[in-house]
Amino acid sequence: MAKKTEKNKYDAIIIGSGPGGATVARELTKKKKKVLILEWGGNAPIRGSFIQIAQFGVFPGRSLLFTDMTLMAMFRAIITGGSSIMYYATAFDPPLNMLKSYGVDISKEVEELKKELPIAPLSDELTGPMAKRIMESAQDLGHNWQKLNKFIYQDKCRTNCDKCNLGCPYGAKWNARMYIDEAVKNGAELITRAKVKKVLTDKNRAIGVEYKRFGITHREEAPLIVVSAGGIGSPIILRASGIKNAGYNFFIDPLICVMGTVNDIKGGKEVPMAAGCHFKDDGYLMTDMTIPNSVYMSFTAEVFRFDRIFSHSRTLQIMIKEKDNLRGRITDRGGVRKSLTDSDKGKLAHGYERAKKILERAGARNIFKTWYFAAHPGGTAKIKDVVDSNLKTQYDNLYVCDCSVLPEEWGMPPTLTILSLGKRLAKHLSGAK
Repeated sequence: MAKKTEKNKYDAIIIGSGPGGATVARELTKKKKKVLILEWGGNAPIRGSFIQIAQFGVFPGRSLLFTDMTLMAMFRAIITGGSSIMYYATAFDPPLNMLKSYGVDISKEVEELKKELPIAPLSDELTGPMAKRIMESAQDLGHNWQKLNKFIYQDKCRTNCDKCNLGCPYGAKWNARMYIDEAVKNGAELITRAKVKKVLTDKNRAIGVEYKRFGITHREEAPLIVVSAGGIGSPIILRASGIKNAGYNFFIDPLICVMGTVNDIKGGKEVPMAAGCHFKDDGYLMTDMTIPNSVYMSFTAEVFRFDRIFSHSRTLQIMIKEKDNLRGRITDRGGVRKSLTDSDKGKLAHGYERAKKILERAGARNIFKTWYFAAHPGGTAKIKDVVDSNLKTQYDNLYVCDCSVLPEEWGMPPTLTILSLGKRLAKHLSGAK
């Protein structure tokens, strides 16, 4: 028997606490709405340790998933704040023209967020020596390699620090938990360890949700439901709720890292993705990507480069992220059925050759590449397919707001886009202009 609370306790239930859900929760509570936030993960303080990230970010079958054919690893964070806890805090401008072609204009919301959040390139002081060396080498080769905008409170950021990837414990890196905390201060209720199974419906209307917590099934009702469980989680919930076309033909932003050792730098602790270049015509993005030693060692071991396993502090690293095509499916249990095409592999191979030249010019030797990884799964509940231009599903009162709604592959970190969509949706739901 499911436990059920009284009716009309909440104005809205938000499933998931990543950038999309956190933004909607924050904005609705600012309008005095009673909001319940359901998060599958926990809410432990962020310590910035590999042990903690292993618990919420690389747990096989939960936060660490593999595609069926290429055995490509895909990471997501099951924790309050979602994958923004372990992202690299890079703020790329949204694809405004693409979204406008689907009837979605977020230009006003983008400008609002740029005033509210700490979006700016890193200062020279905070740009690490490895990122600088790679940038200088790329520019010498004629590439438009420039500093990238970051979601970082630079007065709180520290030099010689590698905590970005592990979850910043200093409050320097903006993450969605900050919006969740603000929503809770405004009166929202946050329930963690709550795995939502489905949205409850009555005819053509969403009326609540069913979730499990510590083995007990609960039901909560509200006149508004927002699914923000991410590119993998949201289609599973939608499909279980009767929306059978969710979870098909999606993107995953495949990537590899290229690494090479130099003899005149000893570092390895700096903000990753400090600078880079979008090779749009070639279909990929390239940036520096200095990762923590624990992560580096796992990457080198995976490709059997044990001769490099203890060279982290002298290894320059470049990430190549390519724009893949919409294809594949998510299974009802959350399996990822998608493999890399020859085109995907060709773009990454092209980027690898370019990265080699950059590293060689920077003085690197013993250059090698990692296996395939994936980031930012999206397009699993696309605008004009699963949701309309206001992010509403086929059910009244049921909306989706996360990377799953992006209607086309984009190939860039989507955080600013998702935050802007969240702001726009909250305005729509509250009737604000």
